[in-house]
Amino acid sequence: MSTKGRYTITAALPYTNGPIHIGHLAGVYVPADIYSRYLRMTGNDVAFICGSDEHGAAIPMRAKKEGVSPQVIIDKYHSIIKKSFQDFGISFDNYSRTSAPIHHETASEFFKKLYEDGKFIEETSEQLYDPEAEQFLADRFVTGTCPKCGHEEAYGDQCEKCGSSLNATDLINPKSTISGAKPILKETKHWFLPLDQYEDFLKEWVLVGHKKDWKTNVYGQIKSWIDDGLRPRAVTRDLDWGIPVPVDGAEGKVLYVWFDAPIGYISSTKEWAAREGKDWEPYWKDKDTKLVHFIGKDNIVFHCIIFPSMLKAEGSYILPENVPANEFLNLEGNKLSTSKNWAVWLHEYLEEFPNQQDVLRYALTANAPETKDNDFTWKDFQARNNNELVAIFGNFINRVVVLTNKYYDGIVPTPDALSEVDLQTLAELKAYPAVISSSIERYRFREASQELLNVARLGNKYLADAEPWKLIKTDEERTKTIMYIALQIASALATLSEPFLPFTSNKLKSILSHSNLDVESTWNDIVIKEVLLPAGHKIEKGELLFSKIEDTEIQTQLDKLEATKKANEAENKTIEPQKDTTSFEDFSKMDIRIGTIIEAEKMPKAKKLLVLKVDTGINVRTIVSGIAEHFSPEEVVGKKVTVLVNLAPRALRGVESEGMILMTETPEGKLVFLNPDENGVNPGAVVS
Repeated sequence: MSTKGRYTITAALPYTNGPIHIGHLAGVYVPADIYSRYLRMTGNDVAFICGSDEHGAAIPMRAKKEGVSPQVIIDKYHSIIKKSFQDFGISFDNYSRTSAPIHHETASEFFKKLYEDGKFIEETSEQLYDPEAEQFLADRFVTGTCPKCGHEEAYGDQCEKCGSSLNATDLINPKSTISGAKPILKETKHWFLPLDQYEDFLKEWVLVGHKKDWKTNVYGQIKSWIDDGLRPRAVTRDLDWGIPVPVDGAEGKVLYVWFDAPIGYISSTKEWAAREGKDWEPYWKDKDTKLVHFIGKDNIVFHCIIFPSMLKAEGSYILPENVPANEFLNLEGNKLSTSKNWAVWLHEYLEEFPNQQDVLRYALTANAPETKDNDFTWKDFQARNNNELVAIFGNFINRVVVLTNKYYDGIVPTPDALSEVDLQTLAELKAYPAVISSSIERYRFREASQELLNVARLGNKYLADAEPWKLIKTDEERTKTIMYIALQIASALATLSEPFLPFTSNKLKSILSHSNLDVESTWNDIVIKEVLLPAGHKIEKGELLFSKIEDTEIQTQLDKLEATKKANEAENKTIEPQKDTTSFEDFSKMDIRIGTIIEAEKMPKAKKLLVLKVDTGINVRTIVSGIAEHFSPEEVVGKKVTVLVNLAPRALRGVESEGMILMTETPEGKLVFLNPDENGVNPGAVVS
């Protein structure tokens, strides 16, 4: 298990251009929280640091879309994001924001130090410029075809399909997202960090030094980048939103967000240390401190190549001990998308599943995308809750608490001599903290969550084998021992579950009256102490830790997603281009009239065709129409319709059709009659 030490734990700074969804929670914040809570419980000095990233190009993009200032956007979403983290028990020691004065000051000082030490290259180069908007384009304001995988909607800094990091000038057929115009190249001066100068350092530090202890997905991406050859990367941008470049001759330029955002970890640590009366520097500059970055795979290059190169260039900072990046979480088979509303938003989840934060935390941990992309499904979520949390964890605790209150008025009974089974069960219990620790310290949180559940399984098996509800009738003393052992397991679960299920842990500690114990129980107590809940200790009445989730609740969520899918399809449905121009004379040749359908029947052996009798006002005629998949014969009888009456007759399956019913369709593909429902519009009325 972890030896006492100092840890700086960072979680990726979320962009304040939208709320937080389950992909963020699964990929970064729950694993980081599990790790940080565990380290605190094992006696370590932990600074768990995060904050809002408020300078990305996505912020002014969102502001333009909503017609407000960037400040309005960042204030709105900073508040929503911060509350979501609090609601889900993410135990940051500090949650800051990059718009804070301390961050502007820290980032500016960092830049000036590298600038004064000659670590940058100053170059005049050609950058993409929007001639209609009359401004240089940040990478996120440019989209085009990825030169590596051919994805047609890649951004100027990254292709979200293949994960390649790009420069905007790499894109094929680029266009401005501001005006839609094709960008031109225009000269501008910027400062660059020469990453190529740090290749040898990175090879030695990562490819040699961390070959065996870093995740293969992280190591592989770093190796690919280095093998491909690193190039200088701009640290400044022509924008009016961000931290002004703090040197002469840089008017109208700001620090590039990838440069300023990771410095946000440092400024947030400074903010925390000042509030707590601590010295911030040991958390970033002491070689005995372990720095760990929790991120998603789209941030690997920034945290494993660029930020370490910045820290190396500055010279006084430690480098990360590990960067356990996760892959992506998909939702019901499709990629999570903020812009397409294909997500489970945390604030909405709590409205629909109140007080069930731990259920989502557990489901996301048990299915975490640690080594490959994984899929979140509502059915799996339901199964994790009903079959694991309710049936295993909750069932054990409920049995123990109910029986203790029933048999002993909530008083922990005094045990008799322990049997071999009792001793074996306690020995197994004492082994679990080390097993779970090993998984956590190797960043295998899925594995750790299942080992936690195995503690509850141990308790269930012990009770099922001993059957105290039967034994109480024949051997009261043995029953006391059984319940005593079961209560020790329950107490251990209250402690071991805290990193994973903090709300459940608190509830269970309250039921077991942990606050009345002499000292607060720690992780290592389960191994060291012979007794966790002493005889004579009184517990409270029970309450269910988890409740079953019904099929109807899950169907509601699936229906929401289906509605989102249809809305996206409707929005993305292409409008047919205008046909070639026609003359008024050609149009006037068409005789379009109002008719009424008076009879309808299905065409034999034809899936799509209805045979209609239509009163056109001129006469009653037969029209064959391909609408049978959308309407039954009974539905259309009596409907007024728009008819092209002078269309040349055409034989369809042996039936002569004398005209055409005019239709359109909804974005979802449903056929709709062009139907004049106004009173007084009679068959034979001419449409002109």
